[in-house]
Amino acid sequence: MSAVNDTTFSYAVFLLSGIPGLEDVHLWISIPFCFIYVISTVGNSVILFIIKTDPSLHEPMYIFLSILALTDLGYLISTMPTILGVYLFNFREIGLHACFAQQYFIAALQCTESAVLLLMAFDRFIAICNPLRYVSILTLPRIAKMGLAFVLRGVAVTFPLPFLLKRFQYCRANVLSHCYCLHQDIMKLACADITVNSIYGLTIKILTMGLDLLLIFFSYVMILKTVLSIATHAECLKALNTCVSHFCTVLLFYIPEISISVINRFVKGSSPLLPVLLSYISLMVPPLMNPLVYSIKSKNLRASIIKVFSK
Repeated sequence: MSAVNDTTFSYAVFLLSGIPGLEDVHLWISIPFCFIYVISTVGNSVILFIIKTDPSLHEPMYIFLSILALTDLGYLISTMPTILGVYLFNFREIGLHACFAQQYFIAALQCTESAVLLLMAFDRFIAICNPLRYVSILTLPRIAKMGLAFVLRGVAVTFPLPFLLKRFQYCRANVLSHCYCLHQDIMKLACADITVNSIYGLTIKILTMGLDLLLIFFSYVMILKTVLSIATHAECLKALNTCVSHFCTVLLFYIPEISISVINRFVKGSSPLLPVLLSYISLMVPPLMNPLVYSIKSKNLRASIIKVFSK
């Protein structure tokens, strides 16, 4: 800790926090977190292995699902060791540059996951609204280009965030309100004007995740319009059933993210426990539930998993 002037100090480390008011039971809290970490890692790894080894699953929907699984594994690897370090060993210190790097990976992975969900919505839109051209539109080279473009989008738009944080002196406090580093959490500790950071953070949220959600909503409107024009009730249900797993995944990802953004920016005087719990839901529930949802709802994927494990 080095002095900046007579009254101001710049901290060399941040201190991570657990769940406020439950510090005495952190060790017990770590037990379900460990289970979630292991189950999520195994579940997403199994999805990747099955899709890679089964040629019948080398289709657009499953390729997008494998990218989603990779993104979820990135979430887990970049955050869960830090979280478990706090709860298991009370290891609360994290260096400034390590913290900036962690928040960058979290933000980039959020943008990437949002983009993958948009690509999966596009896949369902083509499959239902234009099935005769599905194979000609979603070719493997085109899928690769779209996937690469959206990954680069997530990397590029979030790249300035650590540099916007690095320019600050941190002198108000050095205690973060989470077990891992988030941009909006770090910038509140700066002893400077954070308007640029706040505006930029909100802008990229709107132009990436907000726009993706709008396009997903539009795709579902078009899907619903097409499905309602199908003659028989059975055909309607069959078409909609192919969208259930993706729709659940969208809800699991966007509802916590939107809730956190609204609470942090617009709700004053709320319980400090609420955004912390929502951040854990946002971080842990999608990687845990996505493999389960797709394994249950996708007959081909479920059959391949049973076939592999029965051997």
